[in-house]
Amino acid sequence: MAILEVRNLHKSFGKHEVLKGISFSLEKGNVLSIIGSSGSGKTTLLRCITFLETATSGKILVDGDAIFDGESTVKPNAKMRREKQLNFGLVFQQFNLFPQYNVLNNVTLAPRLRAKEREDYKQNKKQILAEIDAKARTLLEKMGLSDKLDFYPCQLSGGQQQRVSIARAMALEPKILFFDEPTSALDPELTGEILKVIRELADEHMTMVIVTHEMTFAKEVSDYIVFMDGGVIAEEGAAKELIEHPKTERLQAFLSKISD
Repeated sequence: MAILEVRNLHKSFGKHEVLKGISFSLEKGNVLSIIGSSGSGKTTLLRCITFLETATSGKILVDGDAIFDGESTVKPNAKMRREKQLNFGLVFQQFNLFPQYNVLNNVTLAPRLRAKEREDYKQNKKQILAEIDAKARTLLEKMGLSDKLDFYPCQLSGGQQQRVSIARAMALEPKILFFDEPTSALDPELTGEILKVIRELADEHMTMVIVTHEMTFAKEVSDYIVFMDGGVIAEEGAAKELIEHPKTERLQAFLSKISD
């Protein structure tokens, strides 16, 4: 069974339809890359799946359970939306770290807030917070940031900030990790370190969806690629086959521009 299924997803902003019936599935432990020109709907798709936007219609299923059904009359309240979002971790283009918190606190903030909802929080507070702290330190060590725990975002390079944001996204143990063009705000010299981290996560079979403009990286790290154009999936297939042997003229034109 697929860990994620998107069925006939539509999203409109007023009269402007951005997503025009998107459908795909993702197996656990696989990496899906989404490519396409600016304005093709890639970021809107990610925002709808992760509940930062509400789709107009369609279905989203995780492990076979519908977490969004456009035909349902039950509209999720804030608590329901929060519960659904816990399935996903999202790494943004612009890092979105809290400038007033140091690196360690940026990573532990969400787990600490989440822990307060536990029934045993008051009686086991010290142990629970210690476990959260230890896990955050382990994640930051994995990101090569053990010596930056007390640093603030303004004291870090762009690549370091993005690695903190990856650790933060993983802190709540999401089932699927989403990346929205994670290198677009970085200088070329810093791009490699983020791609290296994502490659390592792929090697560990972390389930990921990556919106990217790095075609070589997408081919190497992905199991499957979706090419979006004008709010629809114009072509999709196994990563290497799709990049090296595009079938549609639209994808051929897109790849030729990227490589120029």
